Amino acid sequence: MSELENLIQRLCPDGVEYKLLGDICKRQKGISITAGEMKKLDKPNAPIRVFAAGNTVANVNYGDIPESAIITKQSIVVKSRGNIGFEYYSKPFTHKNEMWSYSAKSNMIDLKFVYYYLQKHIDEFQIKAKTGKLPQISTGDTDKYLIPVPPIEVQREIVRILDNFTELTAELTAELTAELTARKKQYEYYRDKLLSFDNVDKSNGGGYSLEEVKYKKLCELAKIRNGGDYKSFGSGDIPVYGTSGIMTYVDKFAYDKPTVLIPRKGSIEKLYYVDTLFWNVDTIFYTEINTNIVIPKYLYYLLKKEHLEQYNTAGGVPSLTQSVLNEVVLQIPSIEEQSRIVAILDRFDKLCNDLIEGLPAEIEARKKQYEYYRDKLLTFKKLA
Repeated sequence: MSELENLIQRLCPDGVEYKLLGDICKRQKGISITAGEMKKLDKPNAPIRVFAAGNTVANVNYGDIPESAIITKQSIVVKSRGNIGFEYYSKPFTHKNEMWSYSAKSNMIDLKFVYYYLQKHIDEFQIKAKTGKLPQISTGDTDKYLIPVPPIEVQREIVRILDNFTELTAELTAELTAELTARKKQYEYYRDKLLSFDNVDKSNGGGYSLEEVKYKKLCELAKIRNGGDYKSFGSGDIPVYGTSGIMTYVDKFAYDKPTVLIPRKGSIEKLYYVDTLFWNVDTIFYTEINTNIVIPKYLYYLLKKEHLEQYNTAGGVPSLTQSVLNEVVLQIPSIEEQSRIVAILDRFDKLCNDLIEGLPAEIEARKKQYEYYRDKLLTFKKLA
């Protein structure tokens, strides 16, 4: 039997009492400060953190804000607008006055335990916040929320376990994220190397001479076509592509040959190779490719290498125009050489994507594992 199980059996075998958060914790007010003032006062490594809505923070010095506004107790900051959430903080801080925070009223409450419990139920607060136009919760939503209050020894043991598990999960996630980044960079390096023909000739084993590589504008390789509205179509099995990928499925198609889809607005770095029927909306172009000059899959790999985001024409939302895209110059080897490179990249792409897809799945599995054990530890029988 674990230490936690021993404590529960000895100290609260029949269950635990649930109390209102407002009864066990003191609610603390914030400070009147604008986003502009926060930005002006923000200094790297300053000792006092100022929290605002969502994930907005500023670090300020003593003297920058009234001393009476500085909170020095361990607290739970309630992010009550926009991106609803909770943050446990143990250093000097304050927050904007539309937010609030909680500190423990007695030494029989481990505030970190309360924080973990609130995190376990974050979905409830996020759902409640969506009832208005702007996601927002009220002080009543938190003050009146029921919190289990087992004996302090049980609270502390749960916090110890979850702190250790949180640290371990963070370390493993960081390692997997670093591995994912390295794999992507490795793939891009070899892809770009295969698709680069400068300073390569038969004498050093390249397999072709520079004379065999032609320089072509994109307009010579493909006609760029606009997308259109799909709202009047019926439902079907033909995917509708937008900037972020497949949006829905309809019963009509725009084109029936292999193509490269190029976003016109938004995430313009995301390209899609499609070799089945599809429809595209007006935020993404499709291409009618001249297959006598270039293999469609080769053009896809080549445009990925080109990093089309460098041709952005807008100061706000990233945008690409047909006129700019048409003038992009690309190196085109023979069809045979294209076919050879596509075969290599397809194999390499599959190998890397198997790894790349596996790593996010592993990261998500770690997160689910953590949430499972956290929820199990924080589930208590209510005292009759």
